[in-house]
Amino acid sequence: MVSYSTNEPIGQADGVELPLFQQIARAIENDIVDGLLAEESQAPSTNEIAAFHRINPATALKGVNELVANGVLYKKRGIGMFVTPGAREALLQRRRADFATRFLAPALAEARLLGLTDADVIALIQKDPHD
Repeated sequence: MVSYSTNEPIGQADGVELPLFQQIARAIENDIVDGLLAEESQAPSTNEIAAFHRINPATALKGVNELVANGVLYKKRGIGMFVTPGAREALLQRRRADFATRFLAPALAEARLLGLTDADVIALIQKDPHD
């Protein structure tokens, strides 16, 4: 599956394929974090999402409802779903907190297995990949 607004692939977390409704929620979150959906801007409708991805509208609605439950989107009755003020910063804080667990811990565990010191790891991080 690809993002509604960027056409970039989405759908995996930690190498595991996410259910479609979670892929939809993740794509909308990514658009908010990337600034493509600003706070107080209207999110795509569930029918637009469903048509774009060729999925059941109920699946799209389930993804959007997950974001409503998490305070990322809110509903304006009769108009649609909108990005909650502060949603971008809240998503960034959550993702920053998850970063160490999801990415750094496995990398550091592998570094220890390889016998790399803290200084070695820091040097690798600071190294220009184009060198």
